[in-house]
Amino acid sequence: MPTPTEQPVRVWDLPTRLFHWLLALTIVGSVISAKIGGNAMVWHFRFGLVVFTLLAFRLLWGLVGGRWSRFASFVYAPSTLLRYLRGQARPGEHLEVGHNPLGSLSVFALLAILAVQVGTGLVADDEIANVGPLNRFVSSGTSLAATAWHKQWGQGLILGLVALHIGAIVFYLLGRKTNLVRPMLVGDKALPAGTPPSADGWPQRLLAAALLALCAGVVAWVVGLGG
Repeated sequence: MPTPTEQPVRVWDLPTRLFHWLLALTIVGSVISAKIGGNAMVWHFRFGLVVFTLLAFRLLWGLVGGRWSRFASFVYAPSTLLRYLRGQARPGEHLEVGHNPLGSLSVFALLAILAVQVGTGLVADDEIANVGPLNRFVSSGTSLAATAWHKQWGQGLILGLVALHIGAIVFYLLGRKTNLVRPMLVGDKALPAGTPPSADGWPQRLLAAALLALCAGVVAWVVGLGG
């Protein structure tokens, strides 16, 4: 509940929230389908292409999305990170509105690892029945190395970062009495009056839909290059 000096502020716009939960679902689906194997690998590839599309969308949305979804709002200098860890935030920095300096590292790490995972999946070959759509563009050695990364290090790093993300949510909920999940569901956080909100009207949502459609088209085109 907002205190007398606080008010609900739109932090996470709807496109960002949908991206977040769709990405979570597709990661779960990707991991489960990979563990099942066999015919479920068809779905593994489908989930992978959805992740590809979502990552491309997030890259664009990080440039033109709501204020707190833009990369510019959570790319911090090392000095800012150190001050945050020491509890020395400066007035007006708004470090706890969107992604804080520590959380931003986790976000960028997860996006980067997922991008590598998608890239290695596109050229992978398990030498049994599953071949990435762009496999023909790389050598056999590169394909085998990509496959090994995809199945071992890549998967392990993603699971580790997801576990770290969940652990941070639990820590903030129990240790700091701060619910990080609710704002990602409803979009608003109780913040001091005057905190700048993210734009989240129909113009932004229609733009997001157009960008998502564009990204889906580009992904289909890239996959189609494999013939």
